[in-house]
Amino acid sequence: MVNLPTVQFTPRLSQERGNADHDWLKTFHTFSFSTARYQEREHGQFGSLRVINEDWVAARTGFGTHSHRKFEIFSYIVSGPVERKDSMGNTTGTGISHSEKAHGATAVHFLQIWSLLSIPRLQPKYFTRHFTDAEKRDVWARVVAPGKGPAPVQSPLTLYATLLSEGRCLTQAMAGSKGYIHAMQTSGYNTGAATGAAIKVFGSGGVEWELKERDGAYIHFNDAHELTVENVGDMTAEALLFDIE
Repeated sequence: MVNLPTVQFTPRLSQERGNADHDWLKTFHTFSFSTARYQEREHGQFGSLRVINEDWVAARTGFGTHSHRKFEIFSYIVSGPVERKDSMGNTTGTGISHSEKAHGATAVHFLQIWSLLSIPRLQPKYFTRHFTDAEKRDVWARVVAPGKGPAPVQSPLTLYATLLSEGRCLTQAMAGSKGYIHAMQTSGYNTGAATGAAIKVFGSGGVEWELKERDGAYIHFNDAHELTVENVGDMTAEALLFDIE
C-alpha cells in the first residue's frame, strides 16, 4: 500500500507560461490559448478552470467586440479602469458579444479567467463587485462562488483574493479536491526572472512551495485539507486562490 502525501504541489512557474507582446497588449497564459497560438498539451485545463490570462492593456486600447461560448468569464482587476460593453447592455453570456478596453488615459492590469459551466446554455447574467484593499488586507476575501455570490457563478469553483502584508500568514480550509494559487505581478510588467513579492504555500504533512510574482501552482488534495500562505518577501503580496471541486 502506497501512502500518498496529503497535498501535492505542481509548480506553474512564470518563465514556463505562455507570453506574448502585441504592443497594445502584453500577456501571460497559464493555460493553452488558441487565439494566441499558445498550445501546451499538459496545460489544457485544471478541473473547471480553463483560462488564466494576466494582461496589461495600453491606455485607450482593448479587446474589440467578440463572442464566447461554453464558458463563464470573469475579470479580476489589479489596477486601472476597465470599460466593458456588450450587446445586452452589460457583459458576456450565451448569444452575447462583448468588448473590454482600458478606459481613458490609464493602462489596465487585470486577469481574464474562464471556467467551464456546470449547466450549458444558461441565460446570460452580469455582476460587478468591488472589494477595497482594506477588505482584502490579510484575509481571504471570497470574490467568486457558486450559488448566491458574492459574485455568483455556475461553475464548481470558489475564488479567494488577498493582499498579504510582510511576514503575515493566512490559512484557508479547502472544500474541493483541487486548488490553484496564483501570485500576482504587482511590481510591474516583466518578462525576465521573477522579482518583487514572494509567498510560501504550506500543506498538511509538511509539504511546501515558494512562489514569486507570476508563479502559480496546481494543488491536489487526498483527504481533508487546508492551506497556509505566508508572505516571505519584503513587500505586500497579492494572491488568488481557487478552490475547485
